[in-house]
Amino acid sequence: MSKTSGLHDHLGYWLRRLSDEVHSRFEAELDRYDVTVSQWGVMISVFHGHDTTKAVAAHMDIDPGAVSRLVDRLAAKDLIRREPDPASRRTVRLVLTDRGRALVPVLAEIADRNDAHWFGSLDAAQRRQLERWIRQLVGEAHPPAPHGTP
Repeated sequence: MSKTSGLHDHLGYWLRRLSDEVHSRFEAELDRYDVTVSQWGVMISVFHGHDTTKAVAAHMDIDPGAVSRLVDRLAAKDLIRREPDPASRRTVRLVLTDRGRALVPVLAEIADRNDAHWFGSLDAAQRRQLERWIRQLVGEAHPPAPHGTP
């Protein structure tokens, strides 16, 4: 008779638990600023130069429609705005408002503290190795599209 594996035998279970814990703690901290984790992702992406919906979607690996909805919510909070690109009438640029630009470093510090809380017990080499393993697994689960394919 073969042994049927249990819930706690699955690494996926533990990865989801960790992800849920990391996310929940971060979300609770961001809530004080009326920003969600996904909205923070858009803001930090724009802050670092991903200034179109398509660019943010590619950077965050999410659907452009989801980015557009997140931008709508951020715009309603006066944290981001859409501006026409002077070089191309078909392109709309995402720009942080003054309030949004001032808030990004505050939120990034919260993200840094959250990472330290969850991963601070790892030394630098262990943390790099964990990141390499995760990136490897994600890369193997989602291989890049063939050249020239969207």
